[in-house]
Amino acid sequence: MEPNISDVKALLAQPKDIVIFSHRNPDGDAVGSSLGLSHYLKSQGHQVNIVLPSDYPDFLAFLPKVSDIIIYDDETEEARAAIKRANLFFILDFNSFDRIDKVAEGLDKDKRPRIMIDHHLFPEPVADHMFSDPSASSTCEMVYTFIDDLGHAGWVTKDVADCLYTGIITDTGGFKYATSPRLFRTVAKLLEAGTDDNKIQDNIWNSMTEKQLRLLGHCLANQMELLPELKTGIIWLTKEDYEHFDIKRGDTEGIVNYVLRMPGMMIAAFIHEQPTIVKMSLRSKGNMDVQQICKSHFRGGGHRNAAGGASFAPLGTTINKFKKLLPDYAAEIDAAYLEFKNQ
Repeated sequence: MEPNISDVKALLAQPKDIVIFSHRNPDGDAVGSSLGLSHYLKSQGHQVNIVLPSDYPDFLAFLPKVSDIIIYDDETEEARAAIKRANLFFILDFNSFDRIDKVAEGLDKDKRPRIMIDHHLFPEPVADHMFSDPSASSTCEMVYTFIDDLGHAGWVTKDVADCLYTGIITDTGGFKYATSPRLFRTVAKLLEAGTDDNKIQDNIWNSMTEKQLRLLGHCLANQMELLPELKTGIIWLTKEDYEHFDIKRGDTEGIVNYVLRMPGMMIAAFIHEQPTIVKMSLRSKGNMDVQQICKSHFRGGGHRNAAGGASFAPLGTTINKFKKLLPDYAAEIDAAYLEFKNQ
């Protein structure tokens, strides 16, 4: 059933104590959509807390009021108290409770109303009102639409716009993918609301530390394998790499995208070893659908051009598995390449 914006408007007509949730290992879209919605809701007289399972990357520290976010891993009691007080929940940038780990305990049976805004495929029934649009570039784009549909586009202040624009920039890779005429109309509205495109782009793309630059160099020089016949490149990191470079959250952001800077590459894979699991991020160009690879073989999913998965096998075994399954997609890769090249 499609959500009824009138029902949501009625739900928000009186001041509420609201908690906004987003997923573990939050990215620019998760943080930007949560903060953008929070600034808007506060302007309407609501009490709002944002609860994230884990901390956000350092490069997002410029966002207004980002330090007010409650990190469940670090501030568990404060997070639980905020959740206990709330009488309304927003679920942003995820659509299954396993994405928020322990934060989700009891929520599936909780009778308090929940509103979901998300652009990922295959949503589970996590909310009473579910705004789901996989064609959207980002949850931030959807939050703007949500505010506009409530009749409150005039309440999109510079703070709201800065947060939403950040999520759009990061989830589209700087407008490289998932774009549409609708998205650019939204972006125009955010610019009209006062967001500073140059400043935000500078904060996002020009904030690398020396360590991050050296890590990128290591990946490209020592930890990259190209499979030109399959138009695929793989970058990997070991546990030893994590220790040597003292890799923290956000340090590997965007590394996977460098493979796609080479002409002829259609798939980029970043496979990295964690203490108990091997994680995978896939990116692609054009109509090459990598979410099907993650969903079918690596317990994951996502979007056509950006997806993730995981493996409990060792790093080497996981890489070999990925390489061995690629020939099954050779025809699809070639077709996507020809279409992309001839556009």
